[in-house]
Amino acid sequence: MAEGINTWAGFGFLLAIALLAHEPWRWLGLYLGRRVSVDGELFQWIKAVSTALVSALVMRLMLFPPEGLGEMSLAARLVGIVAGVAVFWIAGRHVAIGVAGGTIALFFAGLVLG
Repeated sequence: MAEGINTWAGFGFLLAIALLAHEPWRWLGLYLGRRVSVDGELFQWIKAVSTALVSALVMRLMLFPPEGLGEMSLAARLVGIVAGVAVFWIAGRHVAIGVAGGTIALFFAGLVLG
């Protein structure tokens, strides 16, 4: 079975399954969220919860890394965390920019620190 995934057809199948599982919820969220005011308390709560979820996921990946990330040193992972938090604050609390900055820092720290 694992050999079948390493083909273009297997990749296409996995991509189709991922899209079918993910996209309907995005469209439903887009439809339901169009009436939510960006300045309202509900949106601020949603933004806070989503930021907390991303933060928790990043911390889990850094402290209890899966196989590939676990091969990096703890020092390299900590550099990625600190850099990501710093970029997050410097960029005006933009989560995507903070995650991107932390990812880039993690990559280079992995090259230097192992």
